[in-house]
Amino acid sequence: MKGPTLTPDAALDPEDIQHAGEIAAPPATVADPVPPPIAPQANANRRAAAMASNKPLWQTFLLFLAPMLLSNILQSLSGTLNNVYLGQMIGVGAMAAVSSFFPMMFFFIAFTIGLGAGASVLIGQAWGARELDKARAVAGTTLTVGVLFGLCVAVFGGAFTQPMLAALGTPADILPDATRYARIILIAMPGLFVFLLSTAMLRGVGDTVAPLYTLLISTGLGVVITPALIRGWFGLPQLGVASGASATVVAFVVATTWLAFHLRRKKSPLAPDADFVRHLRVRPKLLLAVLKVGVPTGVQMIVVSLAELVLLSFVNSYGSNATAAYGAVNQVVAYVQFPAISIAITASILGAQAIGAGQVQRLGAITRTALLMNLVLTGALVLLGYLFSRSLMGFFITSDPVIEVAQTLLHIMLWSTVIFGMGSALSGIMRASGSVLVPTSISIFCIALIEVPVAWWFSHRIGLNGIWIAYPAAFISMLTLQACYYRFVWRKKAIRRLI
Repeated sequence: MKGPTLTPDAALDPEDIQHAGEIAAPPATVADPVPPPIAPQANANRRAAAMASNKPLWQTFLLFLAPMLLSNILQSLSGTLNNVYLGQMIGVGAMAAVSSFFPMMFFFIAFTIGLGAGASVLIGQAWGARELDKARAVAGTTLTVGVLFGLCVAVFGGAFTQPMLAALGTPADILPDATRYARIILIAMPGLFVFLLSTAMLRGVGDTVAPLYTLLISTGLGVVITPALIRGWFGLPQLGVASGASATVVAFVVATTWLAFHLRRKKSPLAPDADFVRHLRVRPKLLLAVLKVGVPTGVQMIVVSLAELVLLSFVNSYGSNATAAYGAVNQVVAYVQFPAISIAITASILGAQAIGAGQVQRLGAITRTALLMNLVLTGALVLLGYLFSRSLMGFFITSDPVIEVAQTLLHIMLWSTVIFGMGSALSGIMRASGSVLVPTSISIFCIALIEVPVAWWFSHRIGLNGIWIAYPAAFISMLTLQACYYRFVWRKKAIRRLI
């Protein structure tokens, strides 16, 4: 139920209405990821060019969105299955050991996602302007910074894994297992950062299919290798809790290697060829531009996570049944939010490409398409969630009284996921222009100063149900403030390329 930063189109001015019919984009517009002067590109790029030239914008949007949505689901499934294996095949102690590393891991993932978000916007603008060299320069700078940071994490984290986990309050009985698991992941951080950043940056050039294939390979390998290492199948060593970490490392190394060969074979603009290698250095000006967009995104993720921990502490005060209900509701809402998050990313990438191509007038049409997609896709999942709420809760909970509690909590807040998605669409389109600080500040304000206080106040007035009122309150506040900023400030600003 983590609600990030984003919001819809309140009132549209005549200019937007005028361009609403300009849906069928010519080859040089919105989502045309293929510059003519460049050598043949990946199949995904040619496919995107065709979409941009002769299909309505909503079809272009949907074909760009679908692989990304599947990628997000795969990433979530990978972590879920890994935890299921550890919990079912080893025991609760294994789950506790892995969970104790999560706060540290989340910080590094937030940094990487922020860096990737900033890079994808800049790459999208350069790609829309048909400046391949600039797109590669941004990618080279981002990967170099990611690897350097990953090396620092590997050296420092690998050497001080146990003291860091002890400082986080890891119980003594699971500290050895947690240390083994965490050390493997920390030492492998440079490669993990390359894996995550590569899949994020490819979206900037309109390729959402290669990242999907990469995640399919990674997830598939993890599903097979983790239980094999736990049980010692095929002559492999039995690694216990370290099985999940080892399988993760093997999976992303193989998947990243496949991705490199795939991009070279398809002549992708971001293929790791000799020309790309010369861009693997830090350009301070480009790095600052990436961080300007990326750092607020990463900070917001951390704030959202901290707010969830606070709300979880409120829930825990009502006992283990309430905590179980919270976990079940969280699982369902996370999947319902995937379309909203993916739509926001799609709007951001297509918006960045439009800005790079000098087609600023198309931002209104992209925004409206994103809002419509959110209403249809997220709204449909919300409707299904209400229709099958009891069955969905039954997947995670076996106790009938707890199912009743979880079902009630889901009913209180699930509808507000559509509101969250509307805000996300607006924030995504504003991010495309590099306008990140104010939208992110609005989100942080609503999470820290509305969501948490409302949860505390209502929990003391009406009990457990009151905590879930905080989510609609925060999402409605975000939507209102984001829409006001979008309508009365951002739309009046001159939109310029960041690089």
